[in-house]
Amino acid sequence: MLWGAIGHNQVLGPIIFQGLGPGPGNGVTAQHYMDQVLHPHVLPFFQAHGNWVFQHDNARPHTARATQDLLHRSGIQVMPWPALSLDMNPIEQFWDLLQTQLNRVVPRPTTVADLDRAVRQAWTNIPRQASNTLVRSMHRRCQAVIDANGVHTRY
Repeated sequence: MLWGAIGHNQVLGPIIFQGLGPGPGNGVTAQHYMDQVLHPHVLPFFQAHGNWVFQHDNARPHTARATQDLLHRSGIQVMPWPALSLDMNPIEQFWDLLQTQLNRVVPRPTTVADLDRAVRQAWTNIPRQASNTLVRSMHRRCQAVIDANGVHTRY
């Protein structure tokens, strides 16, 4: 399970979750999310960069009270996220770019360590311009959802 974030001229990740077990969300709990993503990566980023808005979807680890409380206590503004709005999030197209990069890997990774290296290399191969283009599309994405009265958009 991976986590990553994009912002204008910024990327965080990829974060490859460790110590997951079976269960909902591949075992990613709010505690995993806070311990492996928020505390070591997101909070320091926001402390260093200040006035940004954090966006994540309505996955259970994101909406858990402990997660919401941590972000609130840390002064991180979180973008409200409508239910069933996966199409709004530009990270989804970033994941597609990552998959395209991974599909080019020859030979295919055969171990977890090989896959880890391939994911990290593929991530760095995505041009910054590509993530910036996705970030700049956010206003259009929001407007498209408003224009579509909250139903599916072309994104």
